[in-house]
Amino acid sequence: MARALGLDFGTTNTVLALSDGGAATHSMSFTSSAGMADTMRTALSFMKDPVMGAQALKVEAGQAAIRQFIDNPGDCRFLQSIKTFAASALFQGTLIFARRHVFEDLMEIFLRRLKTYADDNWPTEVSRVIAGRPVHFAGANPDPKLAVERYNVALTRLGFPEIHYVYEPVAAAYYFAQTLKSDATVLVADFGGGTTDYSLIRFERKAGKLAATPIGHSGVGIAGDHFDARMIDNLVAPEIGKGTFFKSFDKVLEVPSGYYANFSRWNQLSIFKTTREFNDLKSLVRSALDPDKLELFIDLVEHDEGYPLYQAISATKMALSGAEEAEFHFPPLGRAGRKTVRRADFESWIAEDLARIEGALDEVLEKTGTKPADIDKVFLTGGTSFVPAVRRIFTRRFDADKIESGGELLSIAHGLALIGESDNVAQWAA
Repeated sequence: MARALGLDFGTTNTVLALSDGGAATHSMSFTSSAGMADTMRTALSFMKDPVMGAQALKVEAGQAAIRQFIDNPGDCRFLQSIKTFAASALFQGTLIFARRHVFEDLMEIFLRRLKTYADDNWPTEVSRVIAGRPVHFAGANPDPKLAVERYNVALTRLGFPEIHYVYEPVAAAYYFAQTLKSDATVLVADFGGGTTDYSLIRFERKAGKLAATPIGHSGVGIAGDHFDARMIDNLVAPEIGKGTFFKSFDKVLEVPSGYYANFSRWNQLSIFKTTREFNDLKSLVRSALDPDKLELFIDLVEHDEGYPLYQAISATKMALSGAEEAEFHFPPLGRAGRKTVRRADFESWIAEDLARIEGALDEVLEKTGTKPADIDKVFLTGGTSFVPAVRRIFTRRFDADKIESGGELLSIAHGLALIGESDNVAQWAA
């Protein structure tokens, strides 16, 4: 019987790991209509039953949600990166076929689908669930207490008897520390989809057991999704009316930039589609000086092009990690949807985000009085750690032989499960 379940509910991907009653863990596997996987895209799709309509929704999660959405364009409501709403007091829910769902509902629905996909792999008894949480949640004014309250509601509905929360970089550090051959001071930088988090921990072996002394934490609500937003703002937004104007009585005014802030968060497009703000945008077309661009904007939202846009942006960003130039290709934009992007331009677009990521690193070093020379190992995890400009933040400060990376998708969940097996979970709790 597994004692502990590690839950890495991520902005982009979710992983669950089970302890095997000791120092070993294994990832939970899921079988859906999209096949078998041990990581699940944090996504949901809802589709009406052809006979009973909204009274009997077909709900899918992860890769199966993506497939249902792609196979049924226009008939399917698609949501992803729902974690970005956890700490937002402004997010009071979203309408899905006329029924309002709050954050707790969405998290519960997602995890219940995973339980169904896991089938016999889902443990019949778990003494505790150890859930990861960022040091700083994503959003303009995140409320971490609200986020944890929402997590608690969703996880309690699933019947978990004991729930603990651990900072995600702490879990990654614990996972990494299993490989240490000697005592070490470790800095972990965890780059998720919505947040960048740092933890500084001293690990020591005492009587054969791993002991740790937390030194400090810091974080910022900026990571890979923000880089995506910068790319969208520069590559796509000008093609759909950003910077254009409309007539209002005897005045000529610029189309409000807030519409494009919504659009640049591709993961929020399906929610934007249901708001009064989107209806206001549609009403501007009649008075726009460049109505074709606004009509294209509206078409992209109404046809749920958020996920295809994510794929195009992600492919370009990934290519730029290995080359000085890459092609951006997004057919729904027509001829404007094919552009060459230089790495130098991309780095200029994300310069402000890079500064804040480095500022959070400065914060943890300064408030703990730690010098780079005092750190024995630097562990980088998360997909954004592959971005060359991000990696340079660390190669400028630390010797190359101190920097390691790995476990981009698995380190947090497995670290959480291992912590769940420790004698003193409270020592690690956030």
